[in-house]
Amino acid sequence: MNKTGKIKFKSKFQFYPLRKNNWKDFETLFGDRGACGGCWCMSWLLTKKEFDANKGAGNKRKMKKLVESNAEPGILAYFNDEPIGWCAIAPRENFIRLEKSRVLKRIDDEAVWSIPCFFIKKEFRRKGLSTEILKAAAEYCKSKRVKIVEGYPAEPYANNIPAAFAWTGFPSSFRKAGFKEVERRSKSRPIMRYFIN
Repeated sequence: MNKTGKIKFKSKFQFYPLRKNNWKDFETLFGDRGACGGCWCMSWLLTKKEFDANKGAGNKRKMKKLVESNAEPGILAYFNDEPIGWCAIAPRENFIRLEKSRVLKRIDDEAVWSIPCFFIKKEFRRKGLSTEILKAAAEYCKSKRVKIVEGYPAEPYANNIPAAFAWTGFPSSFRKAGFKEVERRSKSRPIMRYFIN
């Protein structure tokens, strides 16, 4: 497969922005279920009503249309040329539901790019991949001249949190990648930022 735009930094994994040329890898990673219940990573990009109406094939079509428009809505992680992980990243204003959230509302008028969700292939979970994806996301943003990257992880209150609830990431992964907590309006949902020099 002809992948382009490799995000360069030292890691045992490789990272590329999602583009038309690696759409098939995205499909392979997300599988028949669209990662989680037909989401296809459209949950944050649509209103709840639109998302529910398009669950499954409709969300997949919407994501493909976004990629075909030359948007790069996130990055894919690879290990030995196999797609193993995903991280959504884009300007915060692209994520409609994030903009309407009470708990995750904007904390200031700074221009930020947001990381609202992840998807990691089962056998690569709990191996530090989410931290590596966050580092790759920061490098990607640096190449776009972004100054602030923001994430919204969930604070786990049990040692064995179900994988389905890990899609926003955990604060520990964000901290390991250099993010700092800047706001918390809910016990379980900090807002964390990475500042690019």
